[in-house]
Amino acid sequence: MPAAPTVAWRFPRDEKMCSVAVVGDEEKEWCGLGWTGQPAVFEREGHTWVVFGALDGKVHFLDGITGARRLPDLPTGDLVKGSVTVDPDGFPLVYVGSRDDLLRVVAFDRDEPVVLWSLHAGDSGQPLWNSDWDAAPLVLDDYLFAAGENSRFHVVQLRRGYDADGLVTVDPDLVWFTHGWDNQLIDDVGYNLSIENSPLVIGDTLWFANSGGLVQGWDLSGLADGVRPHRTFRYWVGDDVDATLVPDADGMLYVAVEYERETDRSHELGQVIKLDPSRPDDPLVWALEARSEAPSGVWATPAVHRDLLLVATDDGEVLGVDRANGSVRWTVTLPRPVWSSPTVVDDVLIIGDCAWAGRVLAFDVSDTTVQPPLLWEVPTGGCVEASAAVWNGTVYIGSRDGFLYALRDPW
Repeated sequence: MPAAPTVAWRFPRDEKMCSVAVVGDEEKEWCGLGWTGQPAVFEREGHTWVVFGALDGKVHFLDGITGARRLPDLPTGDLVKGSVTVDPDGFPLVYVGSRDDLLRVVAFDRDEPVVLWSLHAGDSGQPLWNSDWDAAPLVLDDYLFAAGENSRFHVVQLRRGYDADGLVTVDPDLVWFTHGWDNQLIDDVGYNLSIENSPLVIGDTLWFANSGGLVQGWDLSGLADGVRPHRTFRYWVGDDVDATLVPDADGMLYVAVEYERETDRSHELGQVIKLDPSRPDDPLVWALEARSEAPSGVWATPAVHRDLLLVATDDGEVLGVDRANGSVRWTVTLPRPVWSSPTVVDDVLIIGDCAWAGRVLAFDVSDTTVQPPLLWEVPTGGCVEASAAVWNGTVYIGSRDGFLYALRDPW
């Protein structure tokens, strides 16, 4: 983690990353990186790569040291809101969704990025809500796990390999999908049901939640043998869960919930919830209220740090929550909303806010019992909704001002 960083570079150098998209009936210009927008940073053949999608409707492939393009941009048909996933097994592949209805598998071992395969949001049936892909996919044991705003969850066998020229190949097959809802959930909240949080797999169990507030666990143990997954856990938290479910080393799950529908269940439970999956009939450990008037609650994915859960709220509070009992030890108040998910490296918390200039802030969280002091801040030109990636002394983070920033100590 840098100690006193400045802007090493920003991308692009001059012209902003912007595009025009229609949301509802409104045509609007979107710029930079928004929620979730975390860049992927990795080393390959002696180079640091930074790959990310942006609100200009493109996927960008950069050199992490200089900020120069390593490959030409890959255009999609609309905004890229979610985070890119890099293949974990060394194949030169990235996986990324777009608001143009397509989830893509992209090869980057050519002179320009090439889409090897795509999945349309309608391939698993008529979308229940809409056809965006916000969630970051997960790749595990040659399977791609992907959730869509069509409110369905998909598992694709990738069959990765290389051709005679040494170029990466895939031969994907959609082996399973399931509805993210059931009839009880529709009775409780209606048809506004998407899946925007990213999948979590622990052991043989797949975990995800949806915009109706349904937290689910699915048994994957027979997947490789052709046995369809089946649901083993169901818990309703009352409202939209866009944040990814967060585990700890003890096997607990933390759920961050928005407050939009003002349901009785939201008032009963609150917006930060700890669950014990080993007790599927009575999993609630504790719950905490973190809201004001609707809409509020939590969009950011919390972070587990030692004995704390770090939670950023739409109301602009960063909470240090005791993981044992759910009490709030300390609160840092920032300009709202705070949708940037906390990133902790070397006992330093990185987060963005929506001050008039939009700041990237660093706090010392080495002592979890006290309110963390501010170590440094770097302004951008707009609200920082996106989440940071930190690698070898550099913080990479996007802003709604139209740029991705690399922050590091001066060399």
